Amino acid sequence: MAHATLTVTLPEKVWVQEVSSAHPEATFYVDAAVPGAESGFALVRITGPDVPAVLEDMEDHPQLTEISLIQWSENEATVHFETTAPLLLFSSRDSGMPIELPVEIRQGKATLEVAGSRDRLSQLADQFSRFGLEYRIDSVQERLHDTQLLSERQHELVVAAVEHGYYDTPRRCSLTDLADRLDIAKSTCSETLHRAEEAIIKQFVDNLVDVEQALPFEEELVS
Repeated sequence: MAHATLTVTLPEKVWVQEVSSAHPEATFYVDAAVPGAESGFALVRITGPDVPAVLEDMEDHPQLTEISLIQWSENEATVHFETTAPLLLFSSRDSGMPIELPVEIRQGKATLEVAGSRDRLSQLADQFSRFGLEYRIDSVQERLHDTQLLSERQHELVVAAVEHGYYDTPRRCSLTDLADRLDIAKSTCSETLHRAEEAIIKQFVDNLVDVEQALPFEEELVS
């Protein structure tokens, strides 16, 4: 499963781009969202020194057809609203690529994380282009559960090695000490650690390659 972090530049004349650009010190956190057939609904937390002015601009924007103030203080407010231009929601829905919440938006740019297959990530990129959303892939890697990468015994041994200082510089624990602490043969300890280290290092290198493979998405954006 691919896990990617993206920065999305929202197009002009979309309410959140206009309002967040007009209030550069404000931060919008989309804590919950759901797309409808022709609109989207969201719960957004807004922080910053000019929250009342932000709320006033939101109330005046024609793309926000319903606004309910959930809670408010001097520097923070939570708002439930309906919008006719939920471009991120539509992109996620039409590509089948879930967007992890919260999404942070500042000065017309959204920072978001997505998780799914590489094919879905490609479809999400296509939807961004369709809706006029420019994007940059900041990172992409394969997300594996620990048990997929290491065996249970390898996982236990690596954790113990870290806890006892085997990987510290200088080392606080030798291979012999580690084997004695775990009551296993030194040769078994060495072989198990080596296989675990091999899996970890190869996965690390694969992640580096994954980031390089994300470059075509950025080249597509530039072109």
